[in-house]
Amino acid sequence: MTITYKDLVEVDLGRLESAVSDWKGTVDKLKTAAENARKGMKAKADSARWAGVNATLTREFVDKTAKEIADLHTEASSIHQVLDDAHTELVALQKRLRAAHTETRGWGIRVDDHGDGTVRCVYPHDRSAGDEHTPEQVAARQELEGRINRILSHAAEIDASAARALRRSHGSDPHNAGHSAYESLDAAQVERAAELARLGTEMTDKQFTELNSLLKWNARDADFSTAFYTSLGGPEKTLEFYGRMSLDGTQGNDRERLALTRQLQRGMGIALATATDADNAPHLPARWGGDFRKLGTRPIELYPGAPSPPYGYQILGGLLRYGNYDAKFINPIAEHIVQLHHKEPDLFMSNKPVTGGADVDWGFNPSGRNGAGYDPLTSVLEGLGHSPEAAKKFFSGEPTVYKEDGTADKNASLGYDYFDELNEKDFVWPPDSLVHPGSDEAKHVRDMGPAALGHALEAAVTGSAWDADPPSLHRDGTTRDIMTRVVERYNVTVADGPHDAMKNSLARMGAAYIDDLNYSIKDFGGSGDELGRDRLFAHSSDGSARKSFGEQEARNFMMLVAADEDGYKTLSAAHQVFAASGLASLENNRDDGISFAHNAAKVNGILDESREHQIREDFKDDKTARNLELEKQGEWRKTLMSGGVAAVAAGGTALLLGPAAGVVAATVVPVLVESAGETVNTAYGNHTLQYLENHEYKNDAEALVAVQDIDRIGRRGAWTPASNYADAIGMTLPEKEEFNREIEGSYVVGKAAISEAEKVSS
Repeated sequence: MTITYKDLVEVDLGRLESAVSDWKGTVDKLKTAAENARKGMKAKADSARWAGVNATLTREFVDKTAKEIADLHTEASSIHQVLDDAHTELVALQKRLRAAHTETRGWGIRVDDHGDGTVRCVYPHDRSAGDEHTPEQVAARQELEGRINRILSHAAEIDASAARALRRSHGSDPHNAGHSAYESLDAAQVERAAELARLGTEMTDKQFTELNSLLKWNARDADFSTAFYTSLGGPEKTLEFYGRMSLDGTQGNDRERLALTRQLQRGMGIALATATDADNAPHLPARWGGDFRKLGTRPIELYPGAPSPPYGYQILGGLLRYGNYDAKFINPIAEHIVQLHHKEPDLFMSNKPVTGGADVDWGFNPSGRNGAGYDPLTSVLEGLGHSPEAAKKFFSGEPTVYKEDGTADKNASLGYDYFDELNEKDFVWPPDSLVHPGSDEAKHVRDMGPAALGHALEAAVTGSAWDADPPSLHRDGTTRDIMTRVVERYNVTVADGPHDAMKNSLARMGAAYIDDLNYSIKDFGGSGDELGRDRLFAHSSDGSARKSFGEQEARNFMMLVAADEDGYKTLSAAHQVFAASGLASLENNRDDGISFAHNAAKVNGILDESREHQIREDFKDDKTARNLELEKQGEWRKTLMSGGVAAVAAGGTALLLGPAAGVVAATVVPVLVESAGETVNTAYGNHTLQYLENHEYKNDAEALVAVQDIDRIGRRGAWTPASNYADAIGMTLPEKEEFNREIEGSYVVGKAAISEAEKVSS
């Protein structure tokens, strides 16, 4: 029997709390009884002079009785600890479930309880409204349904673990107390997880599901994760266990087994990150990192006699793809792997299974995302992509030289840094795939590495995991310095530009620094208005850490990124929010507002012309297709400007340029765009408002009203403030007309700059 939605919402956990209290009293009484038995009758029996029958039967009876009382105390203590932990966790889950229950009522959502531990959230049929719902309503329904089902799943795992621990504490013999003893529910869960792991590939699907459930809900618990990895027997035994499970789960066409193996990969990865974090208590000894490095280039024999056994790093890479790792653990591994690749690029490809001779999914990355798992370079970069602090230090810190066995060589110098090494245009990325040569998929076998590099850089410059949902922005001087190197590297000709697989990451990085890109463009045209630039963007970045990438560098970076359709949408949408927020904050400063608008129009021209130029190149032989693509761009921008910014302000909240400017606007990325005609949504929107609140910045609930209606100039979508903004600063009709002409002129200047840059580069 499982816990249902109704069970957890309505159950009176006060009764469980009373049971915990009763067991605490029982423990205290049995402790006293056990001490009395030990110090009393057993002590006297031990010191007495026994003879005859008493020397055996009576003395043995006294010893057994004293032991049984002690065992009863142990059993009662174990039951109390398990019940106490279960009560604490269930109370927290019930509180969260009841809060979700209240939210469903607020949205008018009905919760259908399936009675099997899952629910479905639905909007009741409403014939008058045609059962149509806004994107916000749909998103709320989906989020609530997922949240409720996760809570119920967690509660079911706690219930099952507690029940199992209680049975083991009591045992099967009612006349014999003192069996398994647990100091906590965690301890019971670790014991069960270790038992299941010892079964290895012999686990049934039901047992595999149970292990995954234990990992899923406890992987971020340091007590559980540290004890679980300790139970596996050390680094080498860990690699042997995961390696066998991974190969077994990715072989053949058993989809259910593959899904279970993917869950194991994620759970073990997050648990390893938790267990190796030196800030956690407890955590694994630091030697685990050194041992993994020693095993990195050593063949691990998973199956006796099997040819070409995998290297340790190939297996470990599958785990590193999940979890936010401590830099002290993952960075030495990442450095070692990069250095090994520098010396011998094909080292880890040499033992890859013969292409076409195995399932293309077979390997150490069951997730199937970004490689089969034979290239640890891709894997560790994906790990850095989920470990922002580690990624920041990796791309900014002083490198350490490592010998082949993974030990540090303190007397050696590297001669290169990792940013330059990995971003070298001729860098050879390993083909981490088992696809058949000559197939369409084979054309992309070297895409995985650049994509992983993009993820790692994205984490380093934004301070958030590349796929965090929702993401958060944590910029500082170091992240900005790394972003400067990104802009410097990718502001050149297309021939030296980014790999296609990196472009989405570069677009999100650009959007996260849209304020600094605007700041860099301010002097565009030779005005030399340094003072004006600093004044307009006074709060755009973190004080002295404000960064000008250089006008040409910023322009060329945006040119390369915005040429791609998705990159154009991401940068353009972030720019619209930034520009509207800036104008809102400068509503009472006419001169600065107009100057800011001119600069924003230039940036808009750069983005538009970059995309239009690429469209002309892509469809130079098909005028009809070219016009269709240009029209799609115009329709998308029309939707963005008429609805996107207003959507950001929904709920009466504005995203302001001052006093937090760039921090505000830059967090409104990445932008998820459905299609032309639909509202533009921002993944960072809600987080931005919370960020401001946390940092005691003030929001003006009405400031954005003046710029919510943003129009277009021209067929292709020039950005300009609407007449509402002109009205807000008191322009007369002739002034409005002149203002619009000036803004359109700035937009044209931006477009012209890109056209000129294209001529130079070609």
